[in-house]
Amino acid sequence: MVDARRVYERLIAAALLVCAGISILTTAGIIGVLIFETIEFLREVPLSGFMLGTVWTPLFEPAQFGVLALVVSTVVISLFAMLVSLPLGLLAAIYLSEYASPKTRGILKPALEILAGVPTVVYGYFALTFVTPLLREFLADMRVFNGLTAGLVMGIMIIPMVSSLSEDAMNAVPQSLRQAAYGLGSTKLQVTLRVVLPAALSGIVAAVVLAMSRAIGETMIVAIAAGQSTTVQLNPLYPMETMTAYIARVSLGDNPQTSLEFKTIFAVGMLLFLITFGLNLVSQRVLAKYREVHQ
Repeated sequence: MVDARRVYERLIAAALLVCAGISILTTAGIIGVLIFETIEFLREVPLSGFMLGTVWTPLFEPAQFGVLALVVSTVVISLFAMLVSLPLGLLAAIYLSEYASPKTRGILKPALEILAGVPTVVYGYFALTFVTPLLREFLADMRVFNGLTAGLVMGIMIIPMVSSLSEDAMNAVPQSLRQAAYGLGSTKLQVTLRVVLPAALSGIVAAVVLAMSRAIGETMIVAIAAGQSTTVQLNPLYPMETMTAYIARVSLGDNPQTSLEFKTIFAVGMLLFLITFGLNLVSQRVLAKYREVHQ
């Protein structure tokens, strides 16, 4: 009986090891393909021209490979998304954690998280067919495809991520800290701003960084609503093309897989991977530095 139990435990451990190994090998394979194809691309395109060029026309003649045009569009749209998602998501988290009754929280939190279950393609067409016509009533210079609409709708999509993670961080703050502050005569607002938020800072910062990574990596909304741009574009009322939107457009199969044009998606994908990986490293460093252990 004991031997059978040991064999069973070893089989379970082996199965778990195989699952972990598959995930690691899959990640290593993806990174390996990106590195290999990026090196092949950089053999034909100088790194300086790729990173510092301001014109991105790899599919036209004369071909130019200035990825800065895609990077700037990605950053601008992501910033608009964060301007929407951070204040709304954080305020919603504060209300649900500190002010809402259990009954109200049980209604509002699932309703808020419904936004996370809406397919991103629906958000994209919502931006194109509803938000853009609405904004064009007030902004005459706005184009049909533009970065502002994509950023605003993307921010709405990210609100549940910010609110859920921030609320979890605030709920993890011990009640003893709140009670101690109330015992000193603090109001609920003072407790929230001066006790709960500082104690939950590491989790909130992690939520912000993860939301930023989500915004940078979003594809369908920008592919549908943002349009295309071949040069550095800072005006959000005009079309913008992000790195993910370009990858989606070129991956449709219109270009031969051995062509330089097709290899651009791996170079752009590698740059996108490095950006999001860097954001995740920042998140981990923040968590390690500011994490507070409450007794």
